[in-house]
Amino acid sequence: MTYIEIPEKAKRILKTLHDSGFEAYVVGGCVRDSILGRRPEDWDITTSAAPQQVKALFARTIDTGIAHGTVTVMDGKDAFEVTTYRIDGDYEDCRHPKHVAFTSNLSEDLKRRDFTINAMAYSDESGLIDLFCGMEDLEHKVIRCVGEPRERFSEDALRMLRAVRFAAQLGFALDEGAKAAIREMAEALDHISAERIQVELVKLLTSAHPHWFRLVYETGITSVILPEFDRIMVQRQNNPHHIYSTGEHTLAALRSIPSDKVLRLTMLFHDMGKPEVFVTDENGKDHFKGHAAHSARIAEKVMRRLRFDNETTRQVCTLVKHHSLYPQLTGRDVRRSAYLIGPELFDSFLLVKRADCLAHHPDVIPAMLDYLRELERIWRDIQLHGDCLSVKGLAVTGNDLIGDGMRPGPELGRMLEHLLELVLAHPEKNEREMLLAESRRYRAEGDADQVIERPVIEE
Repeated sequence: MTYIEIPEKAKRILKTLHDSGFEAYVVGGCVRDSILGRRPEDWDITTSAAPQQVKALFARTIDTGIAHGTVTVMDGKDAFEVTTYRIDGDYEDCRHPKHVAFTSNLSEDLKRRDFTINAMAYSDESGLIDLFCGMEDLEHKVIRCVGEPRERFSEDALRMLRAVRFAAQLGFALDEGAKAAIREMAEALDHISAERIQVELVKLLTSAHPHWFRLVYETGITSVILPEFDRIMVQRQNNPHHIYSTGEHTLAALRSIPSDKVLRLTMLFHDMGKPEVFVTDENGKDHFKGHAAHSARIAEKVMRRLRFDNETTRQVCTLVKHHSLYPQLTGRDVRRSAYLIGPELFDSFLLVKRADCLAHHPDVIPAMLDYLRELERIWRDIQLHGDCLSVKGLAVTGNDLIGDGMRPGPELGRMLEHLLELVLAHPEKNEREMLLAESRRYRAEGDADQVIERPVIEE
């Protein structure tokens, strides 16, 4: 018999409902994850009690979705969604039922759910309730719809993307019937909000199998929500540095970077600009000069479309823009690179470079890794010594320069840039009196137009 260890607070809710004469079970993802030995994020409860009856039994409740039968029960700072058994009415927007009807029948509630592995319920009193062979599908590692896939996807189009996401998270295969239905119905995802699609994409990309993004492409989902990806899947790379198409290179790179939202999104977008700059020389060799800047523009466009927050968008686009830059292996050039990319992103830049490298042709990987090891050694030395890497880190401020005779205005900014260029090249010169002296000398020569040079060689 299957036994699930339910947290004490969830147990108290179940007991309160049971003692009042109602059925109650933990249900859905928490049951699935417990059986798989994973730690559930939430413990959802389904019950025969009506919403108002649930509210009457608990001191602190929130009407989070009471029209659809959901009441959130608070126990201290912990929240538990308690939902009445229900039957969904017709779906009008490929996402939400037009109305719901409450029922006292658990099986009616379970059969409206998306996948068999999410349609199991459990209580200590009744044990595991598995009406749709969810345990069997867990054992065989299959994502299968409850009932007819086309019906489930027509009710909620987002379930198509969720099916692929669960496959990637769990390392499961997608049932052939579900896969065929998704290919037929993918266009319905046009009806789903950008925010909901974003959430599912991030969960998939940060899963244990991000390269299963290929399944999003194979089922036709990307043609609806991310057509930019379809272009790179067919973009060839006839170049000694590569053995994959641009898309396959992207999938390989996703496998080689840590499970972090910014890093995984960076690898997804890093080469999306290649089709725009693709040229072939007289020897049949393909080139993609300037692709990083184009990729960054595409990344920003897509991330705005999918309603990503500004900071995530900024970090991803910065890393994409600079991913193909190669600082010379000198302290000066590495400090310049850290300034351009942002010191706070330089460790991420190194991880992006490494993942990109590992998805290249095997013949070129050893030399690239040697380069990256030396680049990281220099960077760690810079960090150890606390070298100045930004205007804020200078030993003088704009006010110091004004106090030394400079007027506020554009020349002041240019002077700070000049002093930073000096310090990036010679970190030992980041001393107040030394920088003020350099400012006076520079002004006397009338040449405060210098800007920091691009310290890198583009691939």
